[in-house]
This record gives sequence, structure tokens and C-alpha cells, in this order.
Amino acid sequence: MSITPIEKKIIDLLQKGDKRALNLLYENYSNSLYGVILKITVNEEVAEDALQETFVKVWKNASKYDPSKAKLFTWLFRIARNTAIDKLRSFNNRFHKEVQIETSNVYILPTTNFNQDVMDIKKHVGNLEEKYQIVLDALFFQGMTQQEASDELDIPLGTIKSRLKIGLRELKKVYNP
Repeated sequence: MSITPIEKKIIDLLQKGDKRALNLLYENYSNSLYGVILKITVNEEVAEDALQETFVKVWKNASKYDPSKAKLFTWLFRIARNTAIDKLRSFNNRFHKEVQIETSNVYILPTTNFNQDVMDIKKHVGNLEEKYQIVLDALFFQGMTQQEASDELDIPLGTIKSRLKIGLRELKKVYNP
């Protein structure tokens, strides 16, 4: 994974907690991140809020960034995307009716229809070899696409697909013996 000199400078400043990192991040990545956010929110005002919130989250979580796990832009992209999705949900929820509890059937769902074995899926995934756990966690519990998991985990896309297939085959043995 090659790092450009500006990325290295930003990463160094982030890890030191130096606020100059924010200026460099904004100068170098704000347009790209805004484009991603606007594509999700389709609302300039919401996108601007989400971009600002993205940079706040980046600053607060700077110590969690690990350059060996993901490229700087990939890390920024994921924060921006998740923030945009959260903002969009929040924005949309303000314009929808509140749930009417009297007419809601959410509290009367029969629990007999749930397959109790499936409810402990994380436990069963935890019993797999670590290389399969990592891929299944990224794809199913973190919501990444196969390409995003490949980039984030620095594992070739073909290997991601193979490990997914094998991991699912192993889980199938648990649920359909």
C-alpha cells in the first residue's frame, strides 16, 4: 500500500493530535467527500452538515486510524458514507409520522416463528477460522461490499470471495447438518 507524501504528513499530524491535520484533510479531501455525501443525501444542506460532522468524527477518532489496515481515503470515505446515511435517516425521520403505538403490531409479534439457532450467529461465526471470521464480519456485520472489504483488509478480492464461500459453507453445516 503506497502512501503519498501528503497522506504521510496528514497521518503523522493526526497521530500527534496536531490540528493542522484538519486543514490538510479539508484542503485535500473535502471535495471528494462532499461528492460522496451529496450523492447519498441528495440535499445540499444535509450534505454540508454531514461533511462538517464527518470532519468532527475524523478528529475525534484520529487515534483509531491504523494506516496498516486501510488507506487514509478509505477510512475517510467510510466515515463520510456512514455519517451521510445517518444524516439522511435523521432528516427523513423528521418528515415522517410518528409510529402510532395503538395501531402498531410490533409488540405482538409471535416469538415462536424465530429460529432460535439463527439468533446466535455471531457465536457460530466466532467458531470459524479467524480468516473466515474477519471476512464474514466485514461483509455482514459491518456492511461492507466485497470490494470495500478487499480494500479495507488489504486482501485480494478473489480471496475475499473464496473465504466468504468457505465461511458460508461452514456455517451451513451448523444450521443444516
